[in-house]
Amino acid sequence: MNVFLHIGAHRCATTSFQEYLRQNVDELDEHNIGFWGPRRTRAGLFNGILPGPAASTGRNPQRRAVGRVQMNLTQSIGLGLDHLLVTDENMMGTMRENLRTGTLYGGVGERMARFAAAFAGHVTDVVVNIRSLESYWASVLSYGVARGHRIPSAKMLEHLAYNQRSWRDVLTDVACAVPDVRIWAMPFETYGSRPEAQLTAIIGQQMPRTNARIRLNATPQLDALRHQLQSKVAAALPIGEGRWQPFDDTQIAALRETYADDLMWLTAGGDGLAQLKQDPEKTGQGMNPARTDLTRGTPHDDQTERVAGAG
Repeated sequence: MNVFLHIGAHRCATTSFQEYLRQNVDELDEHNIGFWGPRRTRAGLFNGILPGPAASTGRNPQRRAVGRVQMNLTQSIGLGLDHLLVTDENMMGTMRENLRTGTLYGGVGERMARFAAAFAGHVTDVVVNIRSLESYWASVLSYGVARGHRIPSAKMLEHLAYNQRSWRDVLTDVACAVPDVRIWAMPFETYGSRPEAQLTAIIGQQMPRTNARIRLNATPQLDALRHQLQSKVAAALPIGEGRWQPFDDTQIAALRETYADDLMWLTAGGDGLAQLKQDPEKTGQGMNPARTDLTRGTPHDDQTERVAGAG
């Protein structure tokens, strides 16, 4: 049984993807695909995998968590499943922690090492959604402000815009924490609105389009965000409509450049640590690639010089 850990990230349509899986559970059964979503993982299944406050019972909570996960894995194998998709974005960390530290999943390595130990060698693939950083942080900040966080200061925005940590570092940490496992990066810009394409790319089989356009937990527009805030806080937001973009043009350019570097790194092979998952609906060039030598270049220059010399 192939075991895929779909670990997020937040604000990358993960909730919509999980709802798509729930709505299509019968179709997944027909393909021998099982899935564990947050309704299962956060209902006690993962309790104890990560350290935290717990009642003193004299028992080892981590050992009990490992046993609980292994028991559920055995049940899934017994059902004859070919693939098991475990999807929970909190495996990576939390948005609250990202806002508190002003960085991108700084503890993902330690967290994933603990989850890898709980699955005890059964994991075959880890899937990470990534998103252009100016829109990722804008969405996280909107989410935080709507839940009581302060409007970000100019200093905080500057820190986020020029922070050296990017998706490349996140993926590298995951690869080091879960060795000998395929690490896949799936851009939000390609898959965010197409859960069926994302599942097709993950599993390698054509997946149903039914219930594929459900949108949950979307970033609120400015009008909606103002209505959720106290008037004093809402007054600090810019006027206008659309989504709130707290970064200025220079900061947006810096964040986009960092994301472009991450994509280039992935396209070049990701140092053998992570791979960019290609869109299954777009085919490659095949046996006869397109001509790329249709512009003036060295052969043309050489020919021009020979003609000129003959005169």
